[in-house]
Amino acid sequence: MIDVTDATFEQAVLERSKQVPVVVDLWAPWCGPCRTLGPIIEKVVGATEGSVDLVKVNVDENPRISATFQVQSIPAVYALKDGKVVDGFIGALPEKSVAEFVGRLAPRETEVDQLVAAGDEEALRKALELDPDHEGAVVALAELLAERGETDEALRLLARLPETAETRRVAAIARLGNEASSQNGDLEHRLDGLLERVKDDETARQEFVDLLEILGPDDPRAVQYRKALTARLY
Repeated sequence: MIDVTDATFEQAVLERSKQVPVVVDLWAPWCGPCRTLGPIIEKVVGATEGSVDLVKVNVDENPRISATFQVQSIPAVYALKDGKVVDGFIGALPEKSVAEFVGRLAPRETEVDQLVAAGDEEALRKALELDPDHEGAVVALAELLAERGETDEALRLLARLPETAETRRVAAIARLGNEASSQNGDLEHRLDGLLERVKDDETARQEFVDLLEILGPDDPRAVQYRKALTARLY
């Protein structure tokens, strides 16, 4: 917890909020409810162990910050992320309510999250036992299986999720095979060959699309070949 002034606000709050959520407690020494809320909010934010920052602003001494938040009553508490206010409240709330407010800024890591972070197959399968549709676990396990050549199970897993760029990428690895999909230098030659067959050959068309997924949306070759595919089909 630090005290912030008009002079330090930009760096300590706006810039810092681009790294972690920052809670701003606007208070004054003469404010009784402020003295009630202060220890509560310090305790709750402290329990996040650094995943949320707390700063305090004496509104009597820092009129520019008060004007920025258009403070009309204190205590006033605001949460910032990426330089923008995302939540806030007025008045001295009980600890439970303050904890809920802070919890929305930095949700606690669940057991499933911890298992997904571990990243090995055993942990990922355990995560899916606890939450069968956890996106991170599904994609991570499907990619492990795809790289090992276990295509059918990888695709069954991915079918649990709505289609996204990441699920399409992993599905492409599964269908192409990890070795084939990683041969980036030969992709253009393969795409050129497939382009001749995409109109009448569904298998060639799927392989062509999968190779574009491997290239990724930011690769200029993908844009070029998508245009070529459209021209061939239509």
